[in-house]
Amino acid sequence: MKTALIFGVSGQDGSYLSEFLLAKGYKIWGTTRNLKDYNFKNLDYLNIKNKINLLQVDPNIYEDIFSALEKSRAEEVYFLTGQSSVGKSFTLPSSSIIDNPLGVLNLLEASKNIDYDLKLFFSGSGQCYGDTIKDKAIEGLNFNPVSPYAIGKVTQFWTIKYYRDTYNHFACTGILFNHESPLRPDTFVTKKIINSVHRIALGSKEKLILGRIDIRRDWGWAPDYVEAMWLMLQQKNPDDYIIATGNNYTLEEFVKEAFLYKKLNWKDHVKLDNKFIHKSDILVNCANPKKINESLNWKAKYNMHDIVKMMLDATK
Repeated sequence: MKTALIFGVSGQDGSYLSEFLLAKGYKIWGTTRNLKDYNFKNLDYLNIKNKINLLQVDPNIYEDIFSALEKSRAEEVYFLTGQSSVGKSFTLPSSSIIDNPLGVLNLLEASKNIDYDLKLFFSGSGQCYGDTIKDKAIEGLNFNPVSPYAIGKVTQFWTIKYYRDTYNHFACTGILFNHESPLRPDTFVTKKIINSVHRIALGSKEKLILGRIDIRRDWGWAPDYVEAMWLMLQQKNPDDYIIATGNNYTLEEFVKEAFLYKKLNWKDHVKLDNKFIHKSDILVNCANPKKINESLNWKAKYNMHDIVKMMLDATK
């Protein structure tokens, strides 16, 4: 039986990864910052909370991370924790620029000092590339972060590569582009859209208020993407991979698809407001996943149209 340790086990990706690994027979250890007061609704949603060994860990404290490694003795470690909202990073920049990379550094240092071999996966972001108006992002393309969140993720990426090259760590970054599911937090625009459409379809008279709807994103399905994470740690040598669908759609198309699925005209229910527009909003953020398609034989199974329908079907 393999053992995995998942930092941020109760988030969207951590919950789906736990479900995926449990189906493969793994023993799962998972961390959270607060065991007593935290709401494990995602793990409860998937009915797997009682199958996970939970640990209270603050990633910003080195001793917490080292203790989690010693206690779990996990061969595979997935670091998925941290502030994950681009919008929120503008109001709390230190949590993205300082705290997120600090947790990564602590894990890299702890894995250097532990007395057994392990493989490390770190969650990166397509936001590191900034606008990809001219060309889809590929591995090796220069980063151009335009938010505190992206700055923190770029720092993480280069720190991980440094430890891999210098200390021979098996450490890799999955550069994840947008990936959605029913477990997406309400602070994300996709979940805001889905929840609003659901209520309007039930008779609510509310308006869905949005900023720019001409932005383009590469939207994938979160349960797909955790398989890619796992595949990266099954390889002989560590490497970094973009995880994306290769397709992109405007937010307007996402909104239209959601209302259409409920047999509604989106123009009757949407209001645009400039206060939701940030100066540094990325217009186009999409990728070419050729490397992971060919090297790991992984390909996204679902497109934006499927994702909208699955999210609405799961909304109650």
